[in-house]
Amino acid sequence: MIDKAHRRVIFASSLGTVFEWYDFYLYGSLAAIISRQFFAGVNETTAFIFALLAFAAGFAVRPFGALIFGRLGDLIGRKHTFLITIVIMGVSTALVGMLPSYASIGVAAPVILVGLRLLQGLALGGEYGGAATYVAEHAPPNKRGLYTSWIQTTATLGLFLSLLVILACRSILGAEFEVWGWRIPFLISILLLAVSVYIRMQLNESPVFLEMKAAGRTSKAPLTDSFARWPNLKIVILALFGGTAGQAVVWYCGQFYALFFLTQMLKVEAFTANMLIAGALIIGTPFFIVFGALSDKIGRKRIVLAGCLIAALTYFPLFKALTLYANPAIEAAQTQSPVVVVADASACKFQFDPVGRTVFSASCDIAKGQLARAGIPYANEDAPGAVAYVRVGSQVVNAFEGGALTAAEFATQSAAFGAQLTTALNTAGYPASADPNEINYPMVLLILTILVIYVTMVYGPIAAWLVELFPARIRYTSMSLPYHIGNGWFGGFLPTVSFALVAYTGDIYYGLWYPIGIALMTVVIGTFFLRETNGAADVE
Repeated sequence: MIDKAHRRVIFASSLGTVFEWYDFYLYGSLAAIISRQFFAGVNETTAFIFALLAFAAGFAVRPFGALIFGRLGDLIGRKHTFLITIVIMGVSTALVGMLPSYASIGVAAPVILVGLRLLQGLALGGEYGGAATYVAEHAPPNKRGLYTSWIQTTATLGLFLSLLVILACRSILGAEFEVWGWRIPFLISILLLAVSVYIRMQLNESPVFLEMKAAGRTSKAPLTDSFARWPNLKIVILALFGGTAGQAVVWYCGQFYALFFLTQMLKVEAFTANMLIAGALIIGTPFFIVFGALSDKIGRKRIVLAGCLIAALTYFPLFKALTLYANPAIEAAQTQSPVVVVADASACKFQFDPVGRTVFSASCDIAKGQLARAGIPYANEDAPGAVAYVRVGSQVVNAFEGGALTAAEFATQSAAFGAQLTTALNTAGYPASADPNEINYPMVLLILTILVIYVTMVYGPIAAWLVELFPARIRYTSMSLPYHIGNGWFGGFLPTVSFALVAYTGDIYYGLWYPIGIALMTVVIGTFFLRETNGAADVE
């Protein structure tokens, strides 16, 4: 049982991570609108890529925030540091809602947006380590898993809060939401900030930090002690590759990539997909507490690594089952009329154009580009020297070489090729969207719930494990870096990397090799090189 004083500590510490997930789902859910508002100077596809890259920028700088604020936390205390981080995070989120669009201030709009995302990322880099450290240092040693697991449940609250606000604004404002109403969810973060700051101001400093300070045992150089001394640096590296990297990819695959897969690959309507994910989170969220408490009994390490291993072994059958139950027409069409791009493999390019200035004029690129944009799975067949064509079952649609064409001629032929390809795909039974009447909702919900339970296995005990791996005097700094490199880089870039793999190969499941590979790496390294911390004495 958690007493009243400790409940207040957990609640106040968790508010910052609510911000993290609220902003995460808010920006992700509104990425299409944000791309039109702030990246209107390029074509629609490139604008969406830029919006995703701005999203990713926040993840990229999180480790640097961990260094900056982790050092402060070990120097001046946990409470004051994560009071600073939540103010930066809240103000940055609110300012996104106030930012003029590209139409109003031109290129300054996306530049400022990316700047705000960087500030959010820096603040987040210090937020989680502070919350986890603060809660763990208030918890009895035999209940650290239980206490810190409450922080992990805030992902669900952040999701529901963002969905609730977005849905309420859409229903009230209608078409105006796309014009200006999308700003309201960002502005509401001011209220979250005010409540969070007020509650955190009432808290006392961590008793462990106060004891160290009174005894003169705090670190004078947390960065040097954490990363310039090999015994501790070795644990930092092992905690990253043997702990947080696998935890991160399982987390992002089980929620964010699962949502992406439903909407982009299986063409399930966005509202339906979000509701299914939300339902899985409602069912699965109590397991954060279950596995956190269980880690106090059987250990943190074995639960986290078991979650990584089980996820890696079952992702392929689970995502294939998701296709079967969410949009069986795709599987049926693919079985009856497989799509094959027949082209000179040496002429095909990797179609990533971050500046929107490259014209992919080779016939292979034209054919693959059309299919990738349509979300159609395809196989590749090498035909050296040939002009590419797409085989849809027994139908053949010829692409064209566009290198010698004028822009107008290229646009005309591209439109004609696209129309012919769409007709062939429709004739072969490839659906433009998932039929709501054909979705097996209970089975889809069950699969998504299993994916969420994997998330709770790896994420529920991770905070307690990281806290206990490092000595208290440099704990904030040391644990924050591997957590945020793992979650900010390995996890945060999972959707981008996985989508690139899918687009390159034409296999809608190929992107799963990224989380599977990282998770298996973590299992091996964690098993042989990281210690179990539950029940062991704290490191001095």
